[in-house]
Amino acid sequence: MNRKALFFDIDGTLFSEIERQVPQSAVLALKKTRQCGNLVFINTGRTVCQTAGIQMEVESDGLLCGCGTYITTGNEVIYDRRIPAERTARLKEDIVRFGLDGVLEGVEGCYFQRGESRMPMVNRLMELLKEGNAYVPLGWEDNSYDISKFCVAADRESRKMEFFATIEDEFEIIDRGSGFYECVPLGHSKATAVEAVLGRFGIAKEDAWVFGDSMNDLSMFQYSLNSVLMGKHDSGLEPYAVFTTKTVEEDGIAYALEKLGMLGKDD
Repeated sequence: MNRKALFFDIDGTLFSEIERQVPQSAVLALKKTRQCGNLVFINTGRTVCQTAGIQMEVESDGLLCGCGTYITTGNEVIYDRRIPAERTARLKEDIVRFGLDGVLEGVEGCYFQRGESRMPMVNRLMELLKEGNAYVPLGWEDNSYDISKFCVAADRESRKMEFFATIEDEFEIIDRGSGFYECVPLGHSKATAVEAVLGRFGIAKEDAWVFGDSMNDLSMFQYSLNSVLMGKHDSGLEPYAVFTTKTVEEDGIAYALEKLGMLGKDD
């Protein structure tokens, strides 16, 4: 059997957003499939500064972060695409001007406006990133940092379409629902990250498997010939899935790897 490359989203796939951890069944299953000779990669919309907890819980062969903007294999950074500080400063000005709020996500940390946001989702995200030690208290008035991508939140007071018109030539805008939008430099996605890693390791596309649950996994589901959908998922991914497993909390990763024959002869 050819060696497989397995690519896992984090939130809602490896990581339970209910229990706030990776199930032990998934940790053990990933360890076992690696012992069988397969490669395990984390493929996430999170920037690398937001993955410290996952790195402690899960053994992997590389990190594909920020929707393909930052890639490591082993201990080597093989790709790092950043939005320069000067462009980041203009983005901040426009986000504020058009009445949005959000988070700027970089390699070294994540940046919020100072004070409490009028948008509850931004406040919740800030607390989560503080818990994960990814929050950097520089505020948006500091223009010294670059970023990899950013997310914006909109409400009834926001002029989101006017803002989107200022960035649509540079960024893909992913609607995450509930007025929350992920903005990624054009030409970068979870799919481009998968393609880069397959080329790096000389692995055929038919030997790549992707695992996900939400619409920011769409690009890698469309790219891959082998897409595994979590039990709880966005329906937009269903046309691309070859296998639907159980939820994270129901040990969906271990279940899928066992049923797909990726845990060895004694599964």
